Amino acid sequence: MENNAIVFLLLRLAVAASMFGHGLVRLPKLNGFSAWMVKSFEKSMLPDLMVVPFSYALPIAEFVIGLLLLLGLFTRVSLIGGGVVMVLLIFGSAMIENWDPIPSQLIHAAFFGLLLVFIQYNTLSVDHLIKK
Repeated sequence: MENNAIVFLLLRLAVAASMFGHGLVRLPKLNGFSAWMVKSFEKSMLPDLMVVPFSYALPIAEFVIGLLLLLGLFTRVSLIGGGVVMVLLIFGSAMIENWDPIPSQLIHAAFFGLLLVFIQYNTLSVDHLIKK
C-alpha cells in the first residue's frame, strides 16, 4: 500500500469525522440549533429569510458530507461541497463579527482543498472500488 494513499485516507477520515460529528450532534436538536443560529444573527445584516433555511440545512449538509467522506463515496463532489460550506460559515462568522471560529473554518477549507488537489490518491475508498 502506497504511503500517499494512506495519508490521503487519514486526512479524508479526519475531516470526515469532524463534519460527520458536527452534523450528528446537531440533527437530534435541529429546532434548538436553528433557534440558536437565528438568535446569533438577529443583529446582522442577513435577513431571517436566509438564516432560517441555512440553519436547518447546515447540520444535514455536515452529516451527509461527513458520511460520504467517511465512505469515500462521491469524494470529489463531497470535498467541493465541504469547501462551499466552509466559505458560507466563514462569511456568516464575519457577518456577526464572531472571529473565533474562523481559524478552524479556514483549516477545514484548506483540508478540503488539499484533498481535492491530491484526489488521485483516493484509492482506499468506495469510489475506487466502483471504478474498478
